[in-house]
Amino acid sequence: MARPAKIEFKPSPEQLALMPDCSGNDINGRGESRFRRPSRVYWHNPSDIPHGAIQRWMVARFNRVEDFKTVYAEGDRGPSNPDPIAGSEQQDSAQNWVKKVKEFALQHEADQVGIAAMKVDWTYDDCGPDVATWIILLGVEMDHAKLACAPSSDTDTASALEVSVQYNRGARVSAHLANWIRGQGYHAEPHAGPWAGPVTLTPAALACGFGELGKHGNIINRQSGSSFRLSAVLTDLPLLADEADEFGADGFCTRCQVCINACPVDAISDTKQWVRGVEKWYVDFDKCIPYFNETHGCGICIAVCPWSRPGAAPRLAEKIRRRKNRLAQMSGDTHE
Repeated sequence: MARPAKIEFKPSPEQLALMPDCSGNDINGRGESRFRRPSRVYWHNPSDIPHGAIQRWMVARFNRVEDFKTVYAEGDRGPSNPDPIAGSEQQDSAQNWVKKVKEFALQHEADQVGIAAMKVDWTYDDCGPDVATWIILLGVEMDHAKLACAPSSDTDTASALEVSVQYNRGARVSAHLANWIRGQGYHAEPHAGPWAGPVTLTPAALACGFGELGKHGNIINRQSGSSFRLSAVLTDLPLLADEADEFGADGFCTRCQVCINACPVDAISDTKQWVRGVEKWYVDFDKCIPYFNETHGCGICIAVCPWSRPGAAPRLAEKIRRRKNRLAQMSGDTHE
């Protein structure tokens, strides 16, 4: 499908009539230089958020397309109810639990696994501080050929169907892993997209080594680029944290214009912005979401990202590493 050129996009009259008076950018904290925890803005219980009416409208449109309803709403997302927690806690070292968790996840459909010590900063501002001790992040890769068909429509469904398939796969991984942990006698709660739980997954995924935040607001991974989806398990199983992975994607994004040029509604900024006390890449919610709603999830920015092409991410990461080493040698600095 040919991607849309820049347009003066106006939401359909049906969606426009449901728009709230408040800005999603304000809820997200754009322009705020002081830290605060995130507030619920989308993919939550529609009764609890100002944008709940347009969220309901979007979901209803999605489910009216038979392909979407069959693949996503009626698809296999794993056990719907968690198993009981075993009566006694199995004992092992944190190192061994990490090994067992990662082996189990990778054997049950996950493509990536990372662990971070839970931070209250990642929880929504209406959640308590004791959500969990650890968060296990799970990544599932997408078929880029299908993703590259973005955006979807009622008749050209390839991209949105692929996203749905992978969200369901992420849900299965997290549900099965949570049940395995509960079988060891520890608390574990699965979380899978697109619906949001008590934690915003992106900062946790950045902390545990999944990659760097890209200009398009998605994580860039050194193996998968941006062509993957997240799910997670919150748990008190004794674990150890993985390290963040900074390999140069941020600097690459500073120079790259691909997603900016491809976004039909100019939602992607060329400069970082302050968002709740952090200066970072940010996508304009008020421009993005209405178009997202009317294209069954859009996805253009992820599809065109140079890092998302099959096999491109490892090559780009290696190219950046070599360039960094050359510059270090030229300056006489041999330290990484």
